[in-house]
Amino acid sequence: MLQQALNINLDERVCIDTNKIEWLGSPAEGVLRKPLEKEFAEHGRTTSIVQFMPGSSFPEHNHPLGEEIFVLEGVFSDERGDYPAGTYIRNPPGSKHSPFSKEGCTLFVKLDQFDPLDIEPVLIDTKAQQMRPGIGNLEVLSLHSIGTEGSALVFWPAGEKFQAHRHWGGEEILVLDGELKDEHGSYPKGCWLRSPHLSEHFPYVEQDTLIYVKTGHL
Repeated sequence: MLQQALNINLDERVCIDTNKIEWLGSPAEGVLRKPLEKEFAEHGRTTSIVQFMPGSSFPEHNHPLGEEIFVLEGVFSDERGDYPAGTYIRNPPGSKHSPFSKEGCTLFVKLDQFDPLDIEPVLIDTKAQQMRPGIGNLEVLSLHSIGTEGSALVFWPAGEKFQAHRHWGGEEILVLDGELKDEHGSYPKGCWLRSPHLSEHFPYVEQDTLIYVKTGHL
């Protein structure tokens, strides 16, 4: 079980292919994790890929500074309902729940990273929503925004390029499908990138690509 800080310097660029790192245990049997950034062992700023094996559960717990979840595979559940792949969830500061999964699921999870004033719960079935035109040929589904921070799904059609740009407040990306590229490298499905405040790049794709992106929070 992870006991020390990981990728917590927000001034550093981080790129992790989550397909190539091992699952680690958690306090709950049948719940595994791939840590991407971690402040403390079991609390503080955390970003990870989490897997619930079929029939597994996690004890009731609080979210002192909120929890953000994107369901990648399977069906995630708690006492309030069932959330299939493509569901985006925000549990605000002070919330609590008892999560489980009957059939198993894989999640992208961010803990203790909310503005204390960000108190509204969010639940979006992204597969039931229509994306809107963005810059160029990009299509965008906004998920959440507060202050300078914003989260969205962005679809890149094959061959699309985006002008070189700086990230005010940084940028975080999880590649959900396809492959994103820039002058630094190629990032297939499952890659997680965190680029610091005022970093710059020139992204493009050669195939249809879907990403989760968060900006303005670093």
